[in-house]
Amino acid sequence: MPRVAYFPDSFHEVNGVAHTSRHFEAFARRHNLPFLCVRAGNRALHFQQEDNVWTLELPRGPLSFPLEKDLSFDPAFGRHMPLIDEVIERFKPDLIHITGPSEVGLLGAGLANVMGLPLAASWHTNVHEYAARRSSWFLRLLPPRESSAAGETIEDITMTAAAGFYSAAQVLFAPNPELCQTLIRLTDRPCHLMPRGVDAALFHPANRHRDPADRAIVLGFVGRLSVEKNVALLAQIQHELDQSQKNFRFLVVGHGAEQSWLRERLHRAEFTGVLHGEDLAAAYASMDVFVFPSHTDTFGNVVLEALASGVPAIVTPDGGPKSIVRDGVTGRVVDDQNFAHAIAEILADPERHASMRAAARAYALTMSWDAVFEGVYAGYESLLCRHDLRMS
Repeated sequence: MPRVAYFPDSFHEVNGVAHTSRHFEAFARRHNLPFLCVRAGNRALHFQQEDNVWTLELPRGPLSFPLEKDLSFDPAFGRHMPLIDEVIERFKPDLIHITGPSEVGLLGAGLANVMGLPLAASWHTNVHEYAARRSSWFLRLLPPRESSAAGETIEDITMTAAAGFYSAAQVLFAPNPELCQTLIRLTDRPCHLMPRGVDAALFHPANRHRDPADRAIVLGFVGRLSVEKNVALLAQIQHELDQSQKNFRFLVVGHGAEQSWLRERLHRAEFTGVLHGEDLAAAYASMDVFVFPSHTDTFGNVVLEALASGVPAIVTPDGGPKSIVRDGVTGRVVDDQNFAHAIAEILADPERHASMRAAARAYALTMSWDAVFEGVYAGYESLLCRHDLRMS
């Protein structure tokens, strides 16, 4: 097996990159693979060597600035290079794998270039779409036509810059086929699928513990409460369902900048904050329908966790979640205007709802983390073969 030095954008935070990275390290531990994880943290410097798995966690410093509520960027992270060099020299990796243009990813890409090592890069976040959504405060000041054109320009510029960064890698990974094809076209690099897995033992319908007297329909959302997740649509869904469906409530799990806005408008909602482990699993299982209106997610870990919990999901036709949900079988794939209608349609037919719950669980059982990372290692083998041919 190749010796892999992995430089993730985040590890302890609540996001898709961190979630995948934790499972990647756990996969290496289960199979005793030679694996070094170099990551940022907010605690003291920590190095651990346990069998074949090494971890080097480096603190961010006082110059760090926030990107998300729990994610920062440290422009002075390069001060750790002497220690990283020392550990890399001892570990002797066959390749370096980065997850994006964070301070950690930039150092990993630089090391691969200096050491002449093959570089793999996985795309986890649609940064171009995030940039456009987070510019909405400015775009709203423009006339509609100019606002639309400016938003497209922001997306195009950001995507071009991101593609330039990822072109430094010799092989790419992406969580859905559509994104893989886009990256192949923009970077002229091979791209392998790297979807997400799910812990189907943890996320299980058996965790449903609802009071038999509680007959309300529970509509669930799990994720960051931010503009790029399109969470404002939850308020619109509530307004539309209020016209016909009175016995329902939202269960909203997560935190983010839009939380106060949602609290003011969702009068039928429980906000739990961030949940983990068994508490999160119980929250999913208590839902009747999972509502995920994001247009920017590259995969949608939370959608897969909902399906594993036996909860059909309603998603948009954009991004990765549509590749998880089979329309009409494990949930619905609809545009923003039809979310409320799709919810009402599913709940109006108890037999169909039960069938969707069973199909959702059955699909999730096919999505193991081991299968995901075995595919990644197959991609590594092809990368190393091409690298050896170039060097011979």
